[in-house]
Amino acid sequence: MAQPWKTIETIETVDGPLELRRRGERDFLIMINGRVLMNSSSNRSEIVLGELAAKKVAMRPKPRVLVGGLGMGLTLKAVLDALPADAEVVVAEFNPVVVRWCRGPLADLTLRSVEDPRVKVIVDDVAYLIGQAAETKTNRFDAIIIDLYEGPHAKTDGVNDPFYGSRALKTTAAALTTEGIFAIWGENPDEAFEKRLVAAGFTIDRQRPGRGGLRHVVYVAEKQG
Repeated sequence: MAQPWKTIETIETVDGPLELRRRGERDFLIMINGRVLMNSSSNRSEIVLGELAAKKVAMRPKPRVLVGGLGMGLTLKAVLDALPADAEVVVAEFNPVVVRWCRGPLADLTLRSVEDPRVKVIVDDVAYLIGQAAETKTNRFDAIIIDLYEGPHAKTDGVNDPFYGSRALKTTAAALTTEGIFAIWGENPDEAFEKRLVAAGFTIDRQRPGRGGLRHVVYVAEKQG
């Protein structure tokens, strides 16, 4: 008989209650307003997202990677597993409680990836960090990985969306080094988003990890020289 889910903690956010639930030793859910955001046993697209992006830049000298959205830390672990010892990984997480969960009840899922000496966690909006790197033109990133609970979709504001709109994509391109990688998680492919990526100067590799069942989309876009 399956064990029941137990709520470890609930906090109020502008999007509704954010909850961490647990079942047994290693099954976890993160939910927002009753909607499942992350499931520790269904994570193939998040892992592929981090793995593909990191492998693209792993051979560069001291690669610098930005991960937007910490979640359960699974994408971060995939990034770290693919990068060398001299890499630098900046993680931007908007909600400090998520960072606390990854250092607490979720830590064993990722072998405490947030405590890896290559990692710097910043509690801030990843769009701000991208804009800062683009504006200053210093400390640009070899790869930027966006792993948020909502990816590009048909209702995305094509111009002003802070991550997937045309203005944001141009800023992201400016924040990347030559032939830098921009990797994005989404629920489903979005043709309009793909056109905006190309217009912003990216080539696109679209993948749908896994076989059968719910298959999310992973975009690995490369900045053209």
